[in-house]
Amino acid sequence: MMDRRSWLRTALATLGLGSTAVASAAPASDLAADLEPLRRNYTLPALAAAVVKTGVIVAAGVVGVRALGRQDRAQIGDRFHLGSNTKAMTATLAGTLVEEGKLSWNTTIGEALGGPTQGVNPALATVTLEQLLSHSSGVPTDTPEILDIYFNSDALKQNIADTRLAAFANWKDRPPASKPGAEFHYANLGYLIAGIMIEKAAGISWEELIVSRIFSPLGLASAGLGPQASIGRLDAAVGHDTDSEKPAPMWWGPAADVPPMLGPAGSAHMSVLDYAIWAGWNAGAGKRGPALVKPETLAYIHSAKIGTGRLPHPRPGTPAEGEYALGWGLAKFDWTATPVLTHNGSNGFNLAKILVDTRSDLAVVALTNFPEAKADDGAAEAIEGLYKRFA
Repeated sequence: MMDRRSWLRTALATLGLGSTAVASAAPASDLAADLEPLRRNYTLPALAAAVVKTGVIVAAGVVGVRALGRQDRAQIGDRFHLGSNTKAMTATLAGTLVEEGKLSWNTTIGEALGGPTQGVNPALATVTLEQLLSHSSGVPTDTPEILDIYFNSDALKQNIADTRLAAFANWKDRPPASKPGAEFHYANLGYLIAGIMIEKAAGISWEELIVSRIFSPLGLASAGLGPQASIGRLDAAVGHDTDSEKPAPMWWGPAADVPPMLGPAGSAHMSVLDYAIWAGWNAGAGKRGPALVKPETLAYIHSAKIGTGRLPHPRPGTPAEGEYALGWGLAKFDWTATPVLTHNGSNGFNLAKILVDTRSDLAVVALTNFPEAKADDGAAEAIEGLYKRFA
């Protein structure tokens, strides 16, 4: 299973500053010629990207191999891991339940999961769903103690939803690290707790909800949860472990992803074309079908809730500070006219980036089956170049 240091490092780096949403036909422009120089320059196994404008995928491409040391070429339909970019989907699921009156953005942990009588710390019990989804709950960024909760051998003996309940039971007596609503702390555990609140309100698991309320309505045929390759098959762009001297493909099975309990925080995978469909639906502000949530609900999900603080040493072109909505970052780049929605995702073996400009109804996504700095740099260069070209 993933080394705890890898997961901690990943968790600290996941924030990036009609009847169907998007046509799924082959895009008009193949981006292979744009992507291959970036893939080579940053020595990535595979790199995929897509651009969707006014509800149509106008360009897409994929280059490279599914796994280092193999000759299998990556294909446009290959699944890539989204990591923490799953969080925006979890926030949208919450929005569906808010519209149904089963939750509100101000529903507290105590109201949903029990207050002091159930052993929940009184201060933690006051934390709201919105604060969990905006990383303003005071629940801390992953610590060694939290990692011990995630990487628990008992989790192999339970259904996934039950492992989330057990994780919460192991944390619920602790107070928030800061006053709820006051500070930004990127917290995967917060999304796990939000996932439990969603499950309690809906009466079914988060896994069933994301399939029935997001994957299926949008027609995301490649979408799934967990490691992206089928066991025994090299049928996806698999992630790579870079902790050893030589990067190693992580083929499949439990070691190829984060613990399943963290699904609401980041376990989705899909092809670059399907991810572009999701991106395009958001870029259209929910005004194109399918009606996952009302446009006003999506606008609320997309709106800033808290400042993320100032980065001490941002790289050129990267915002020094931004804001966080619900599952989305908001930032103004040097090369965007206005703030845009953005997010990074990684499970420690892959990296995903998304940029959504609702004012221009334009979105760009980039995916690679490699983690860490050079993957982030390569995908960021792809996003910037394609945004400038198509905006």
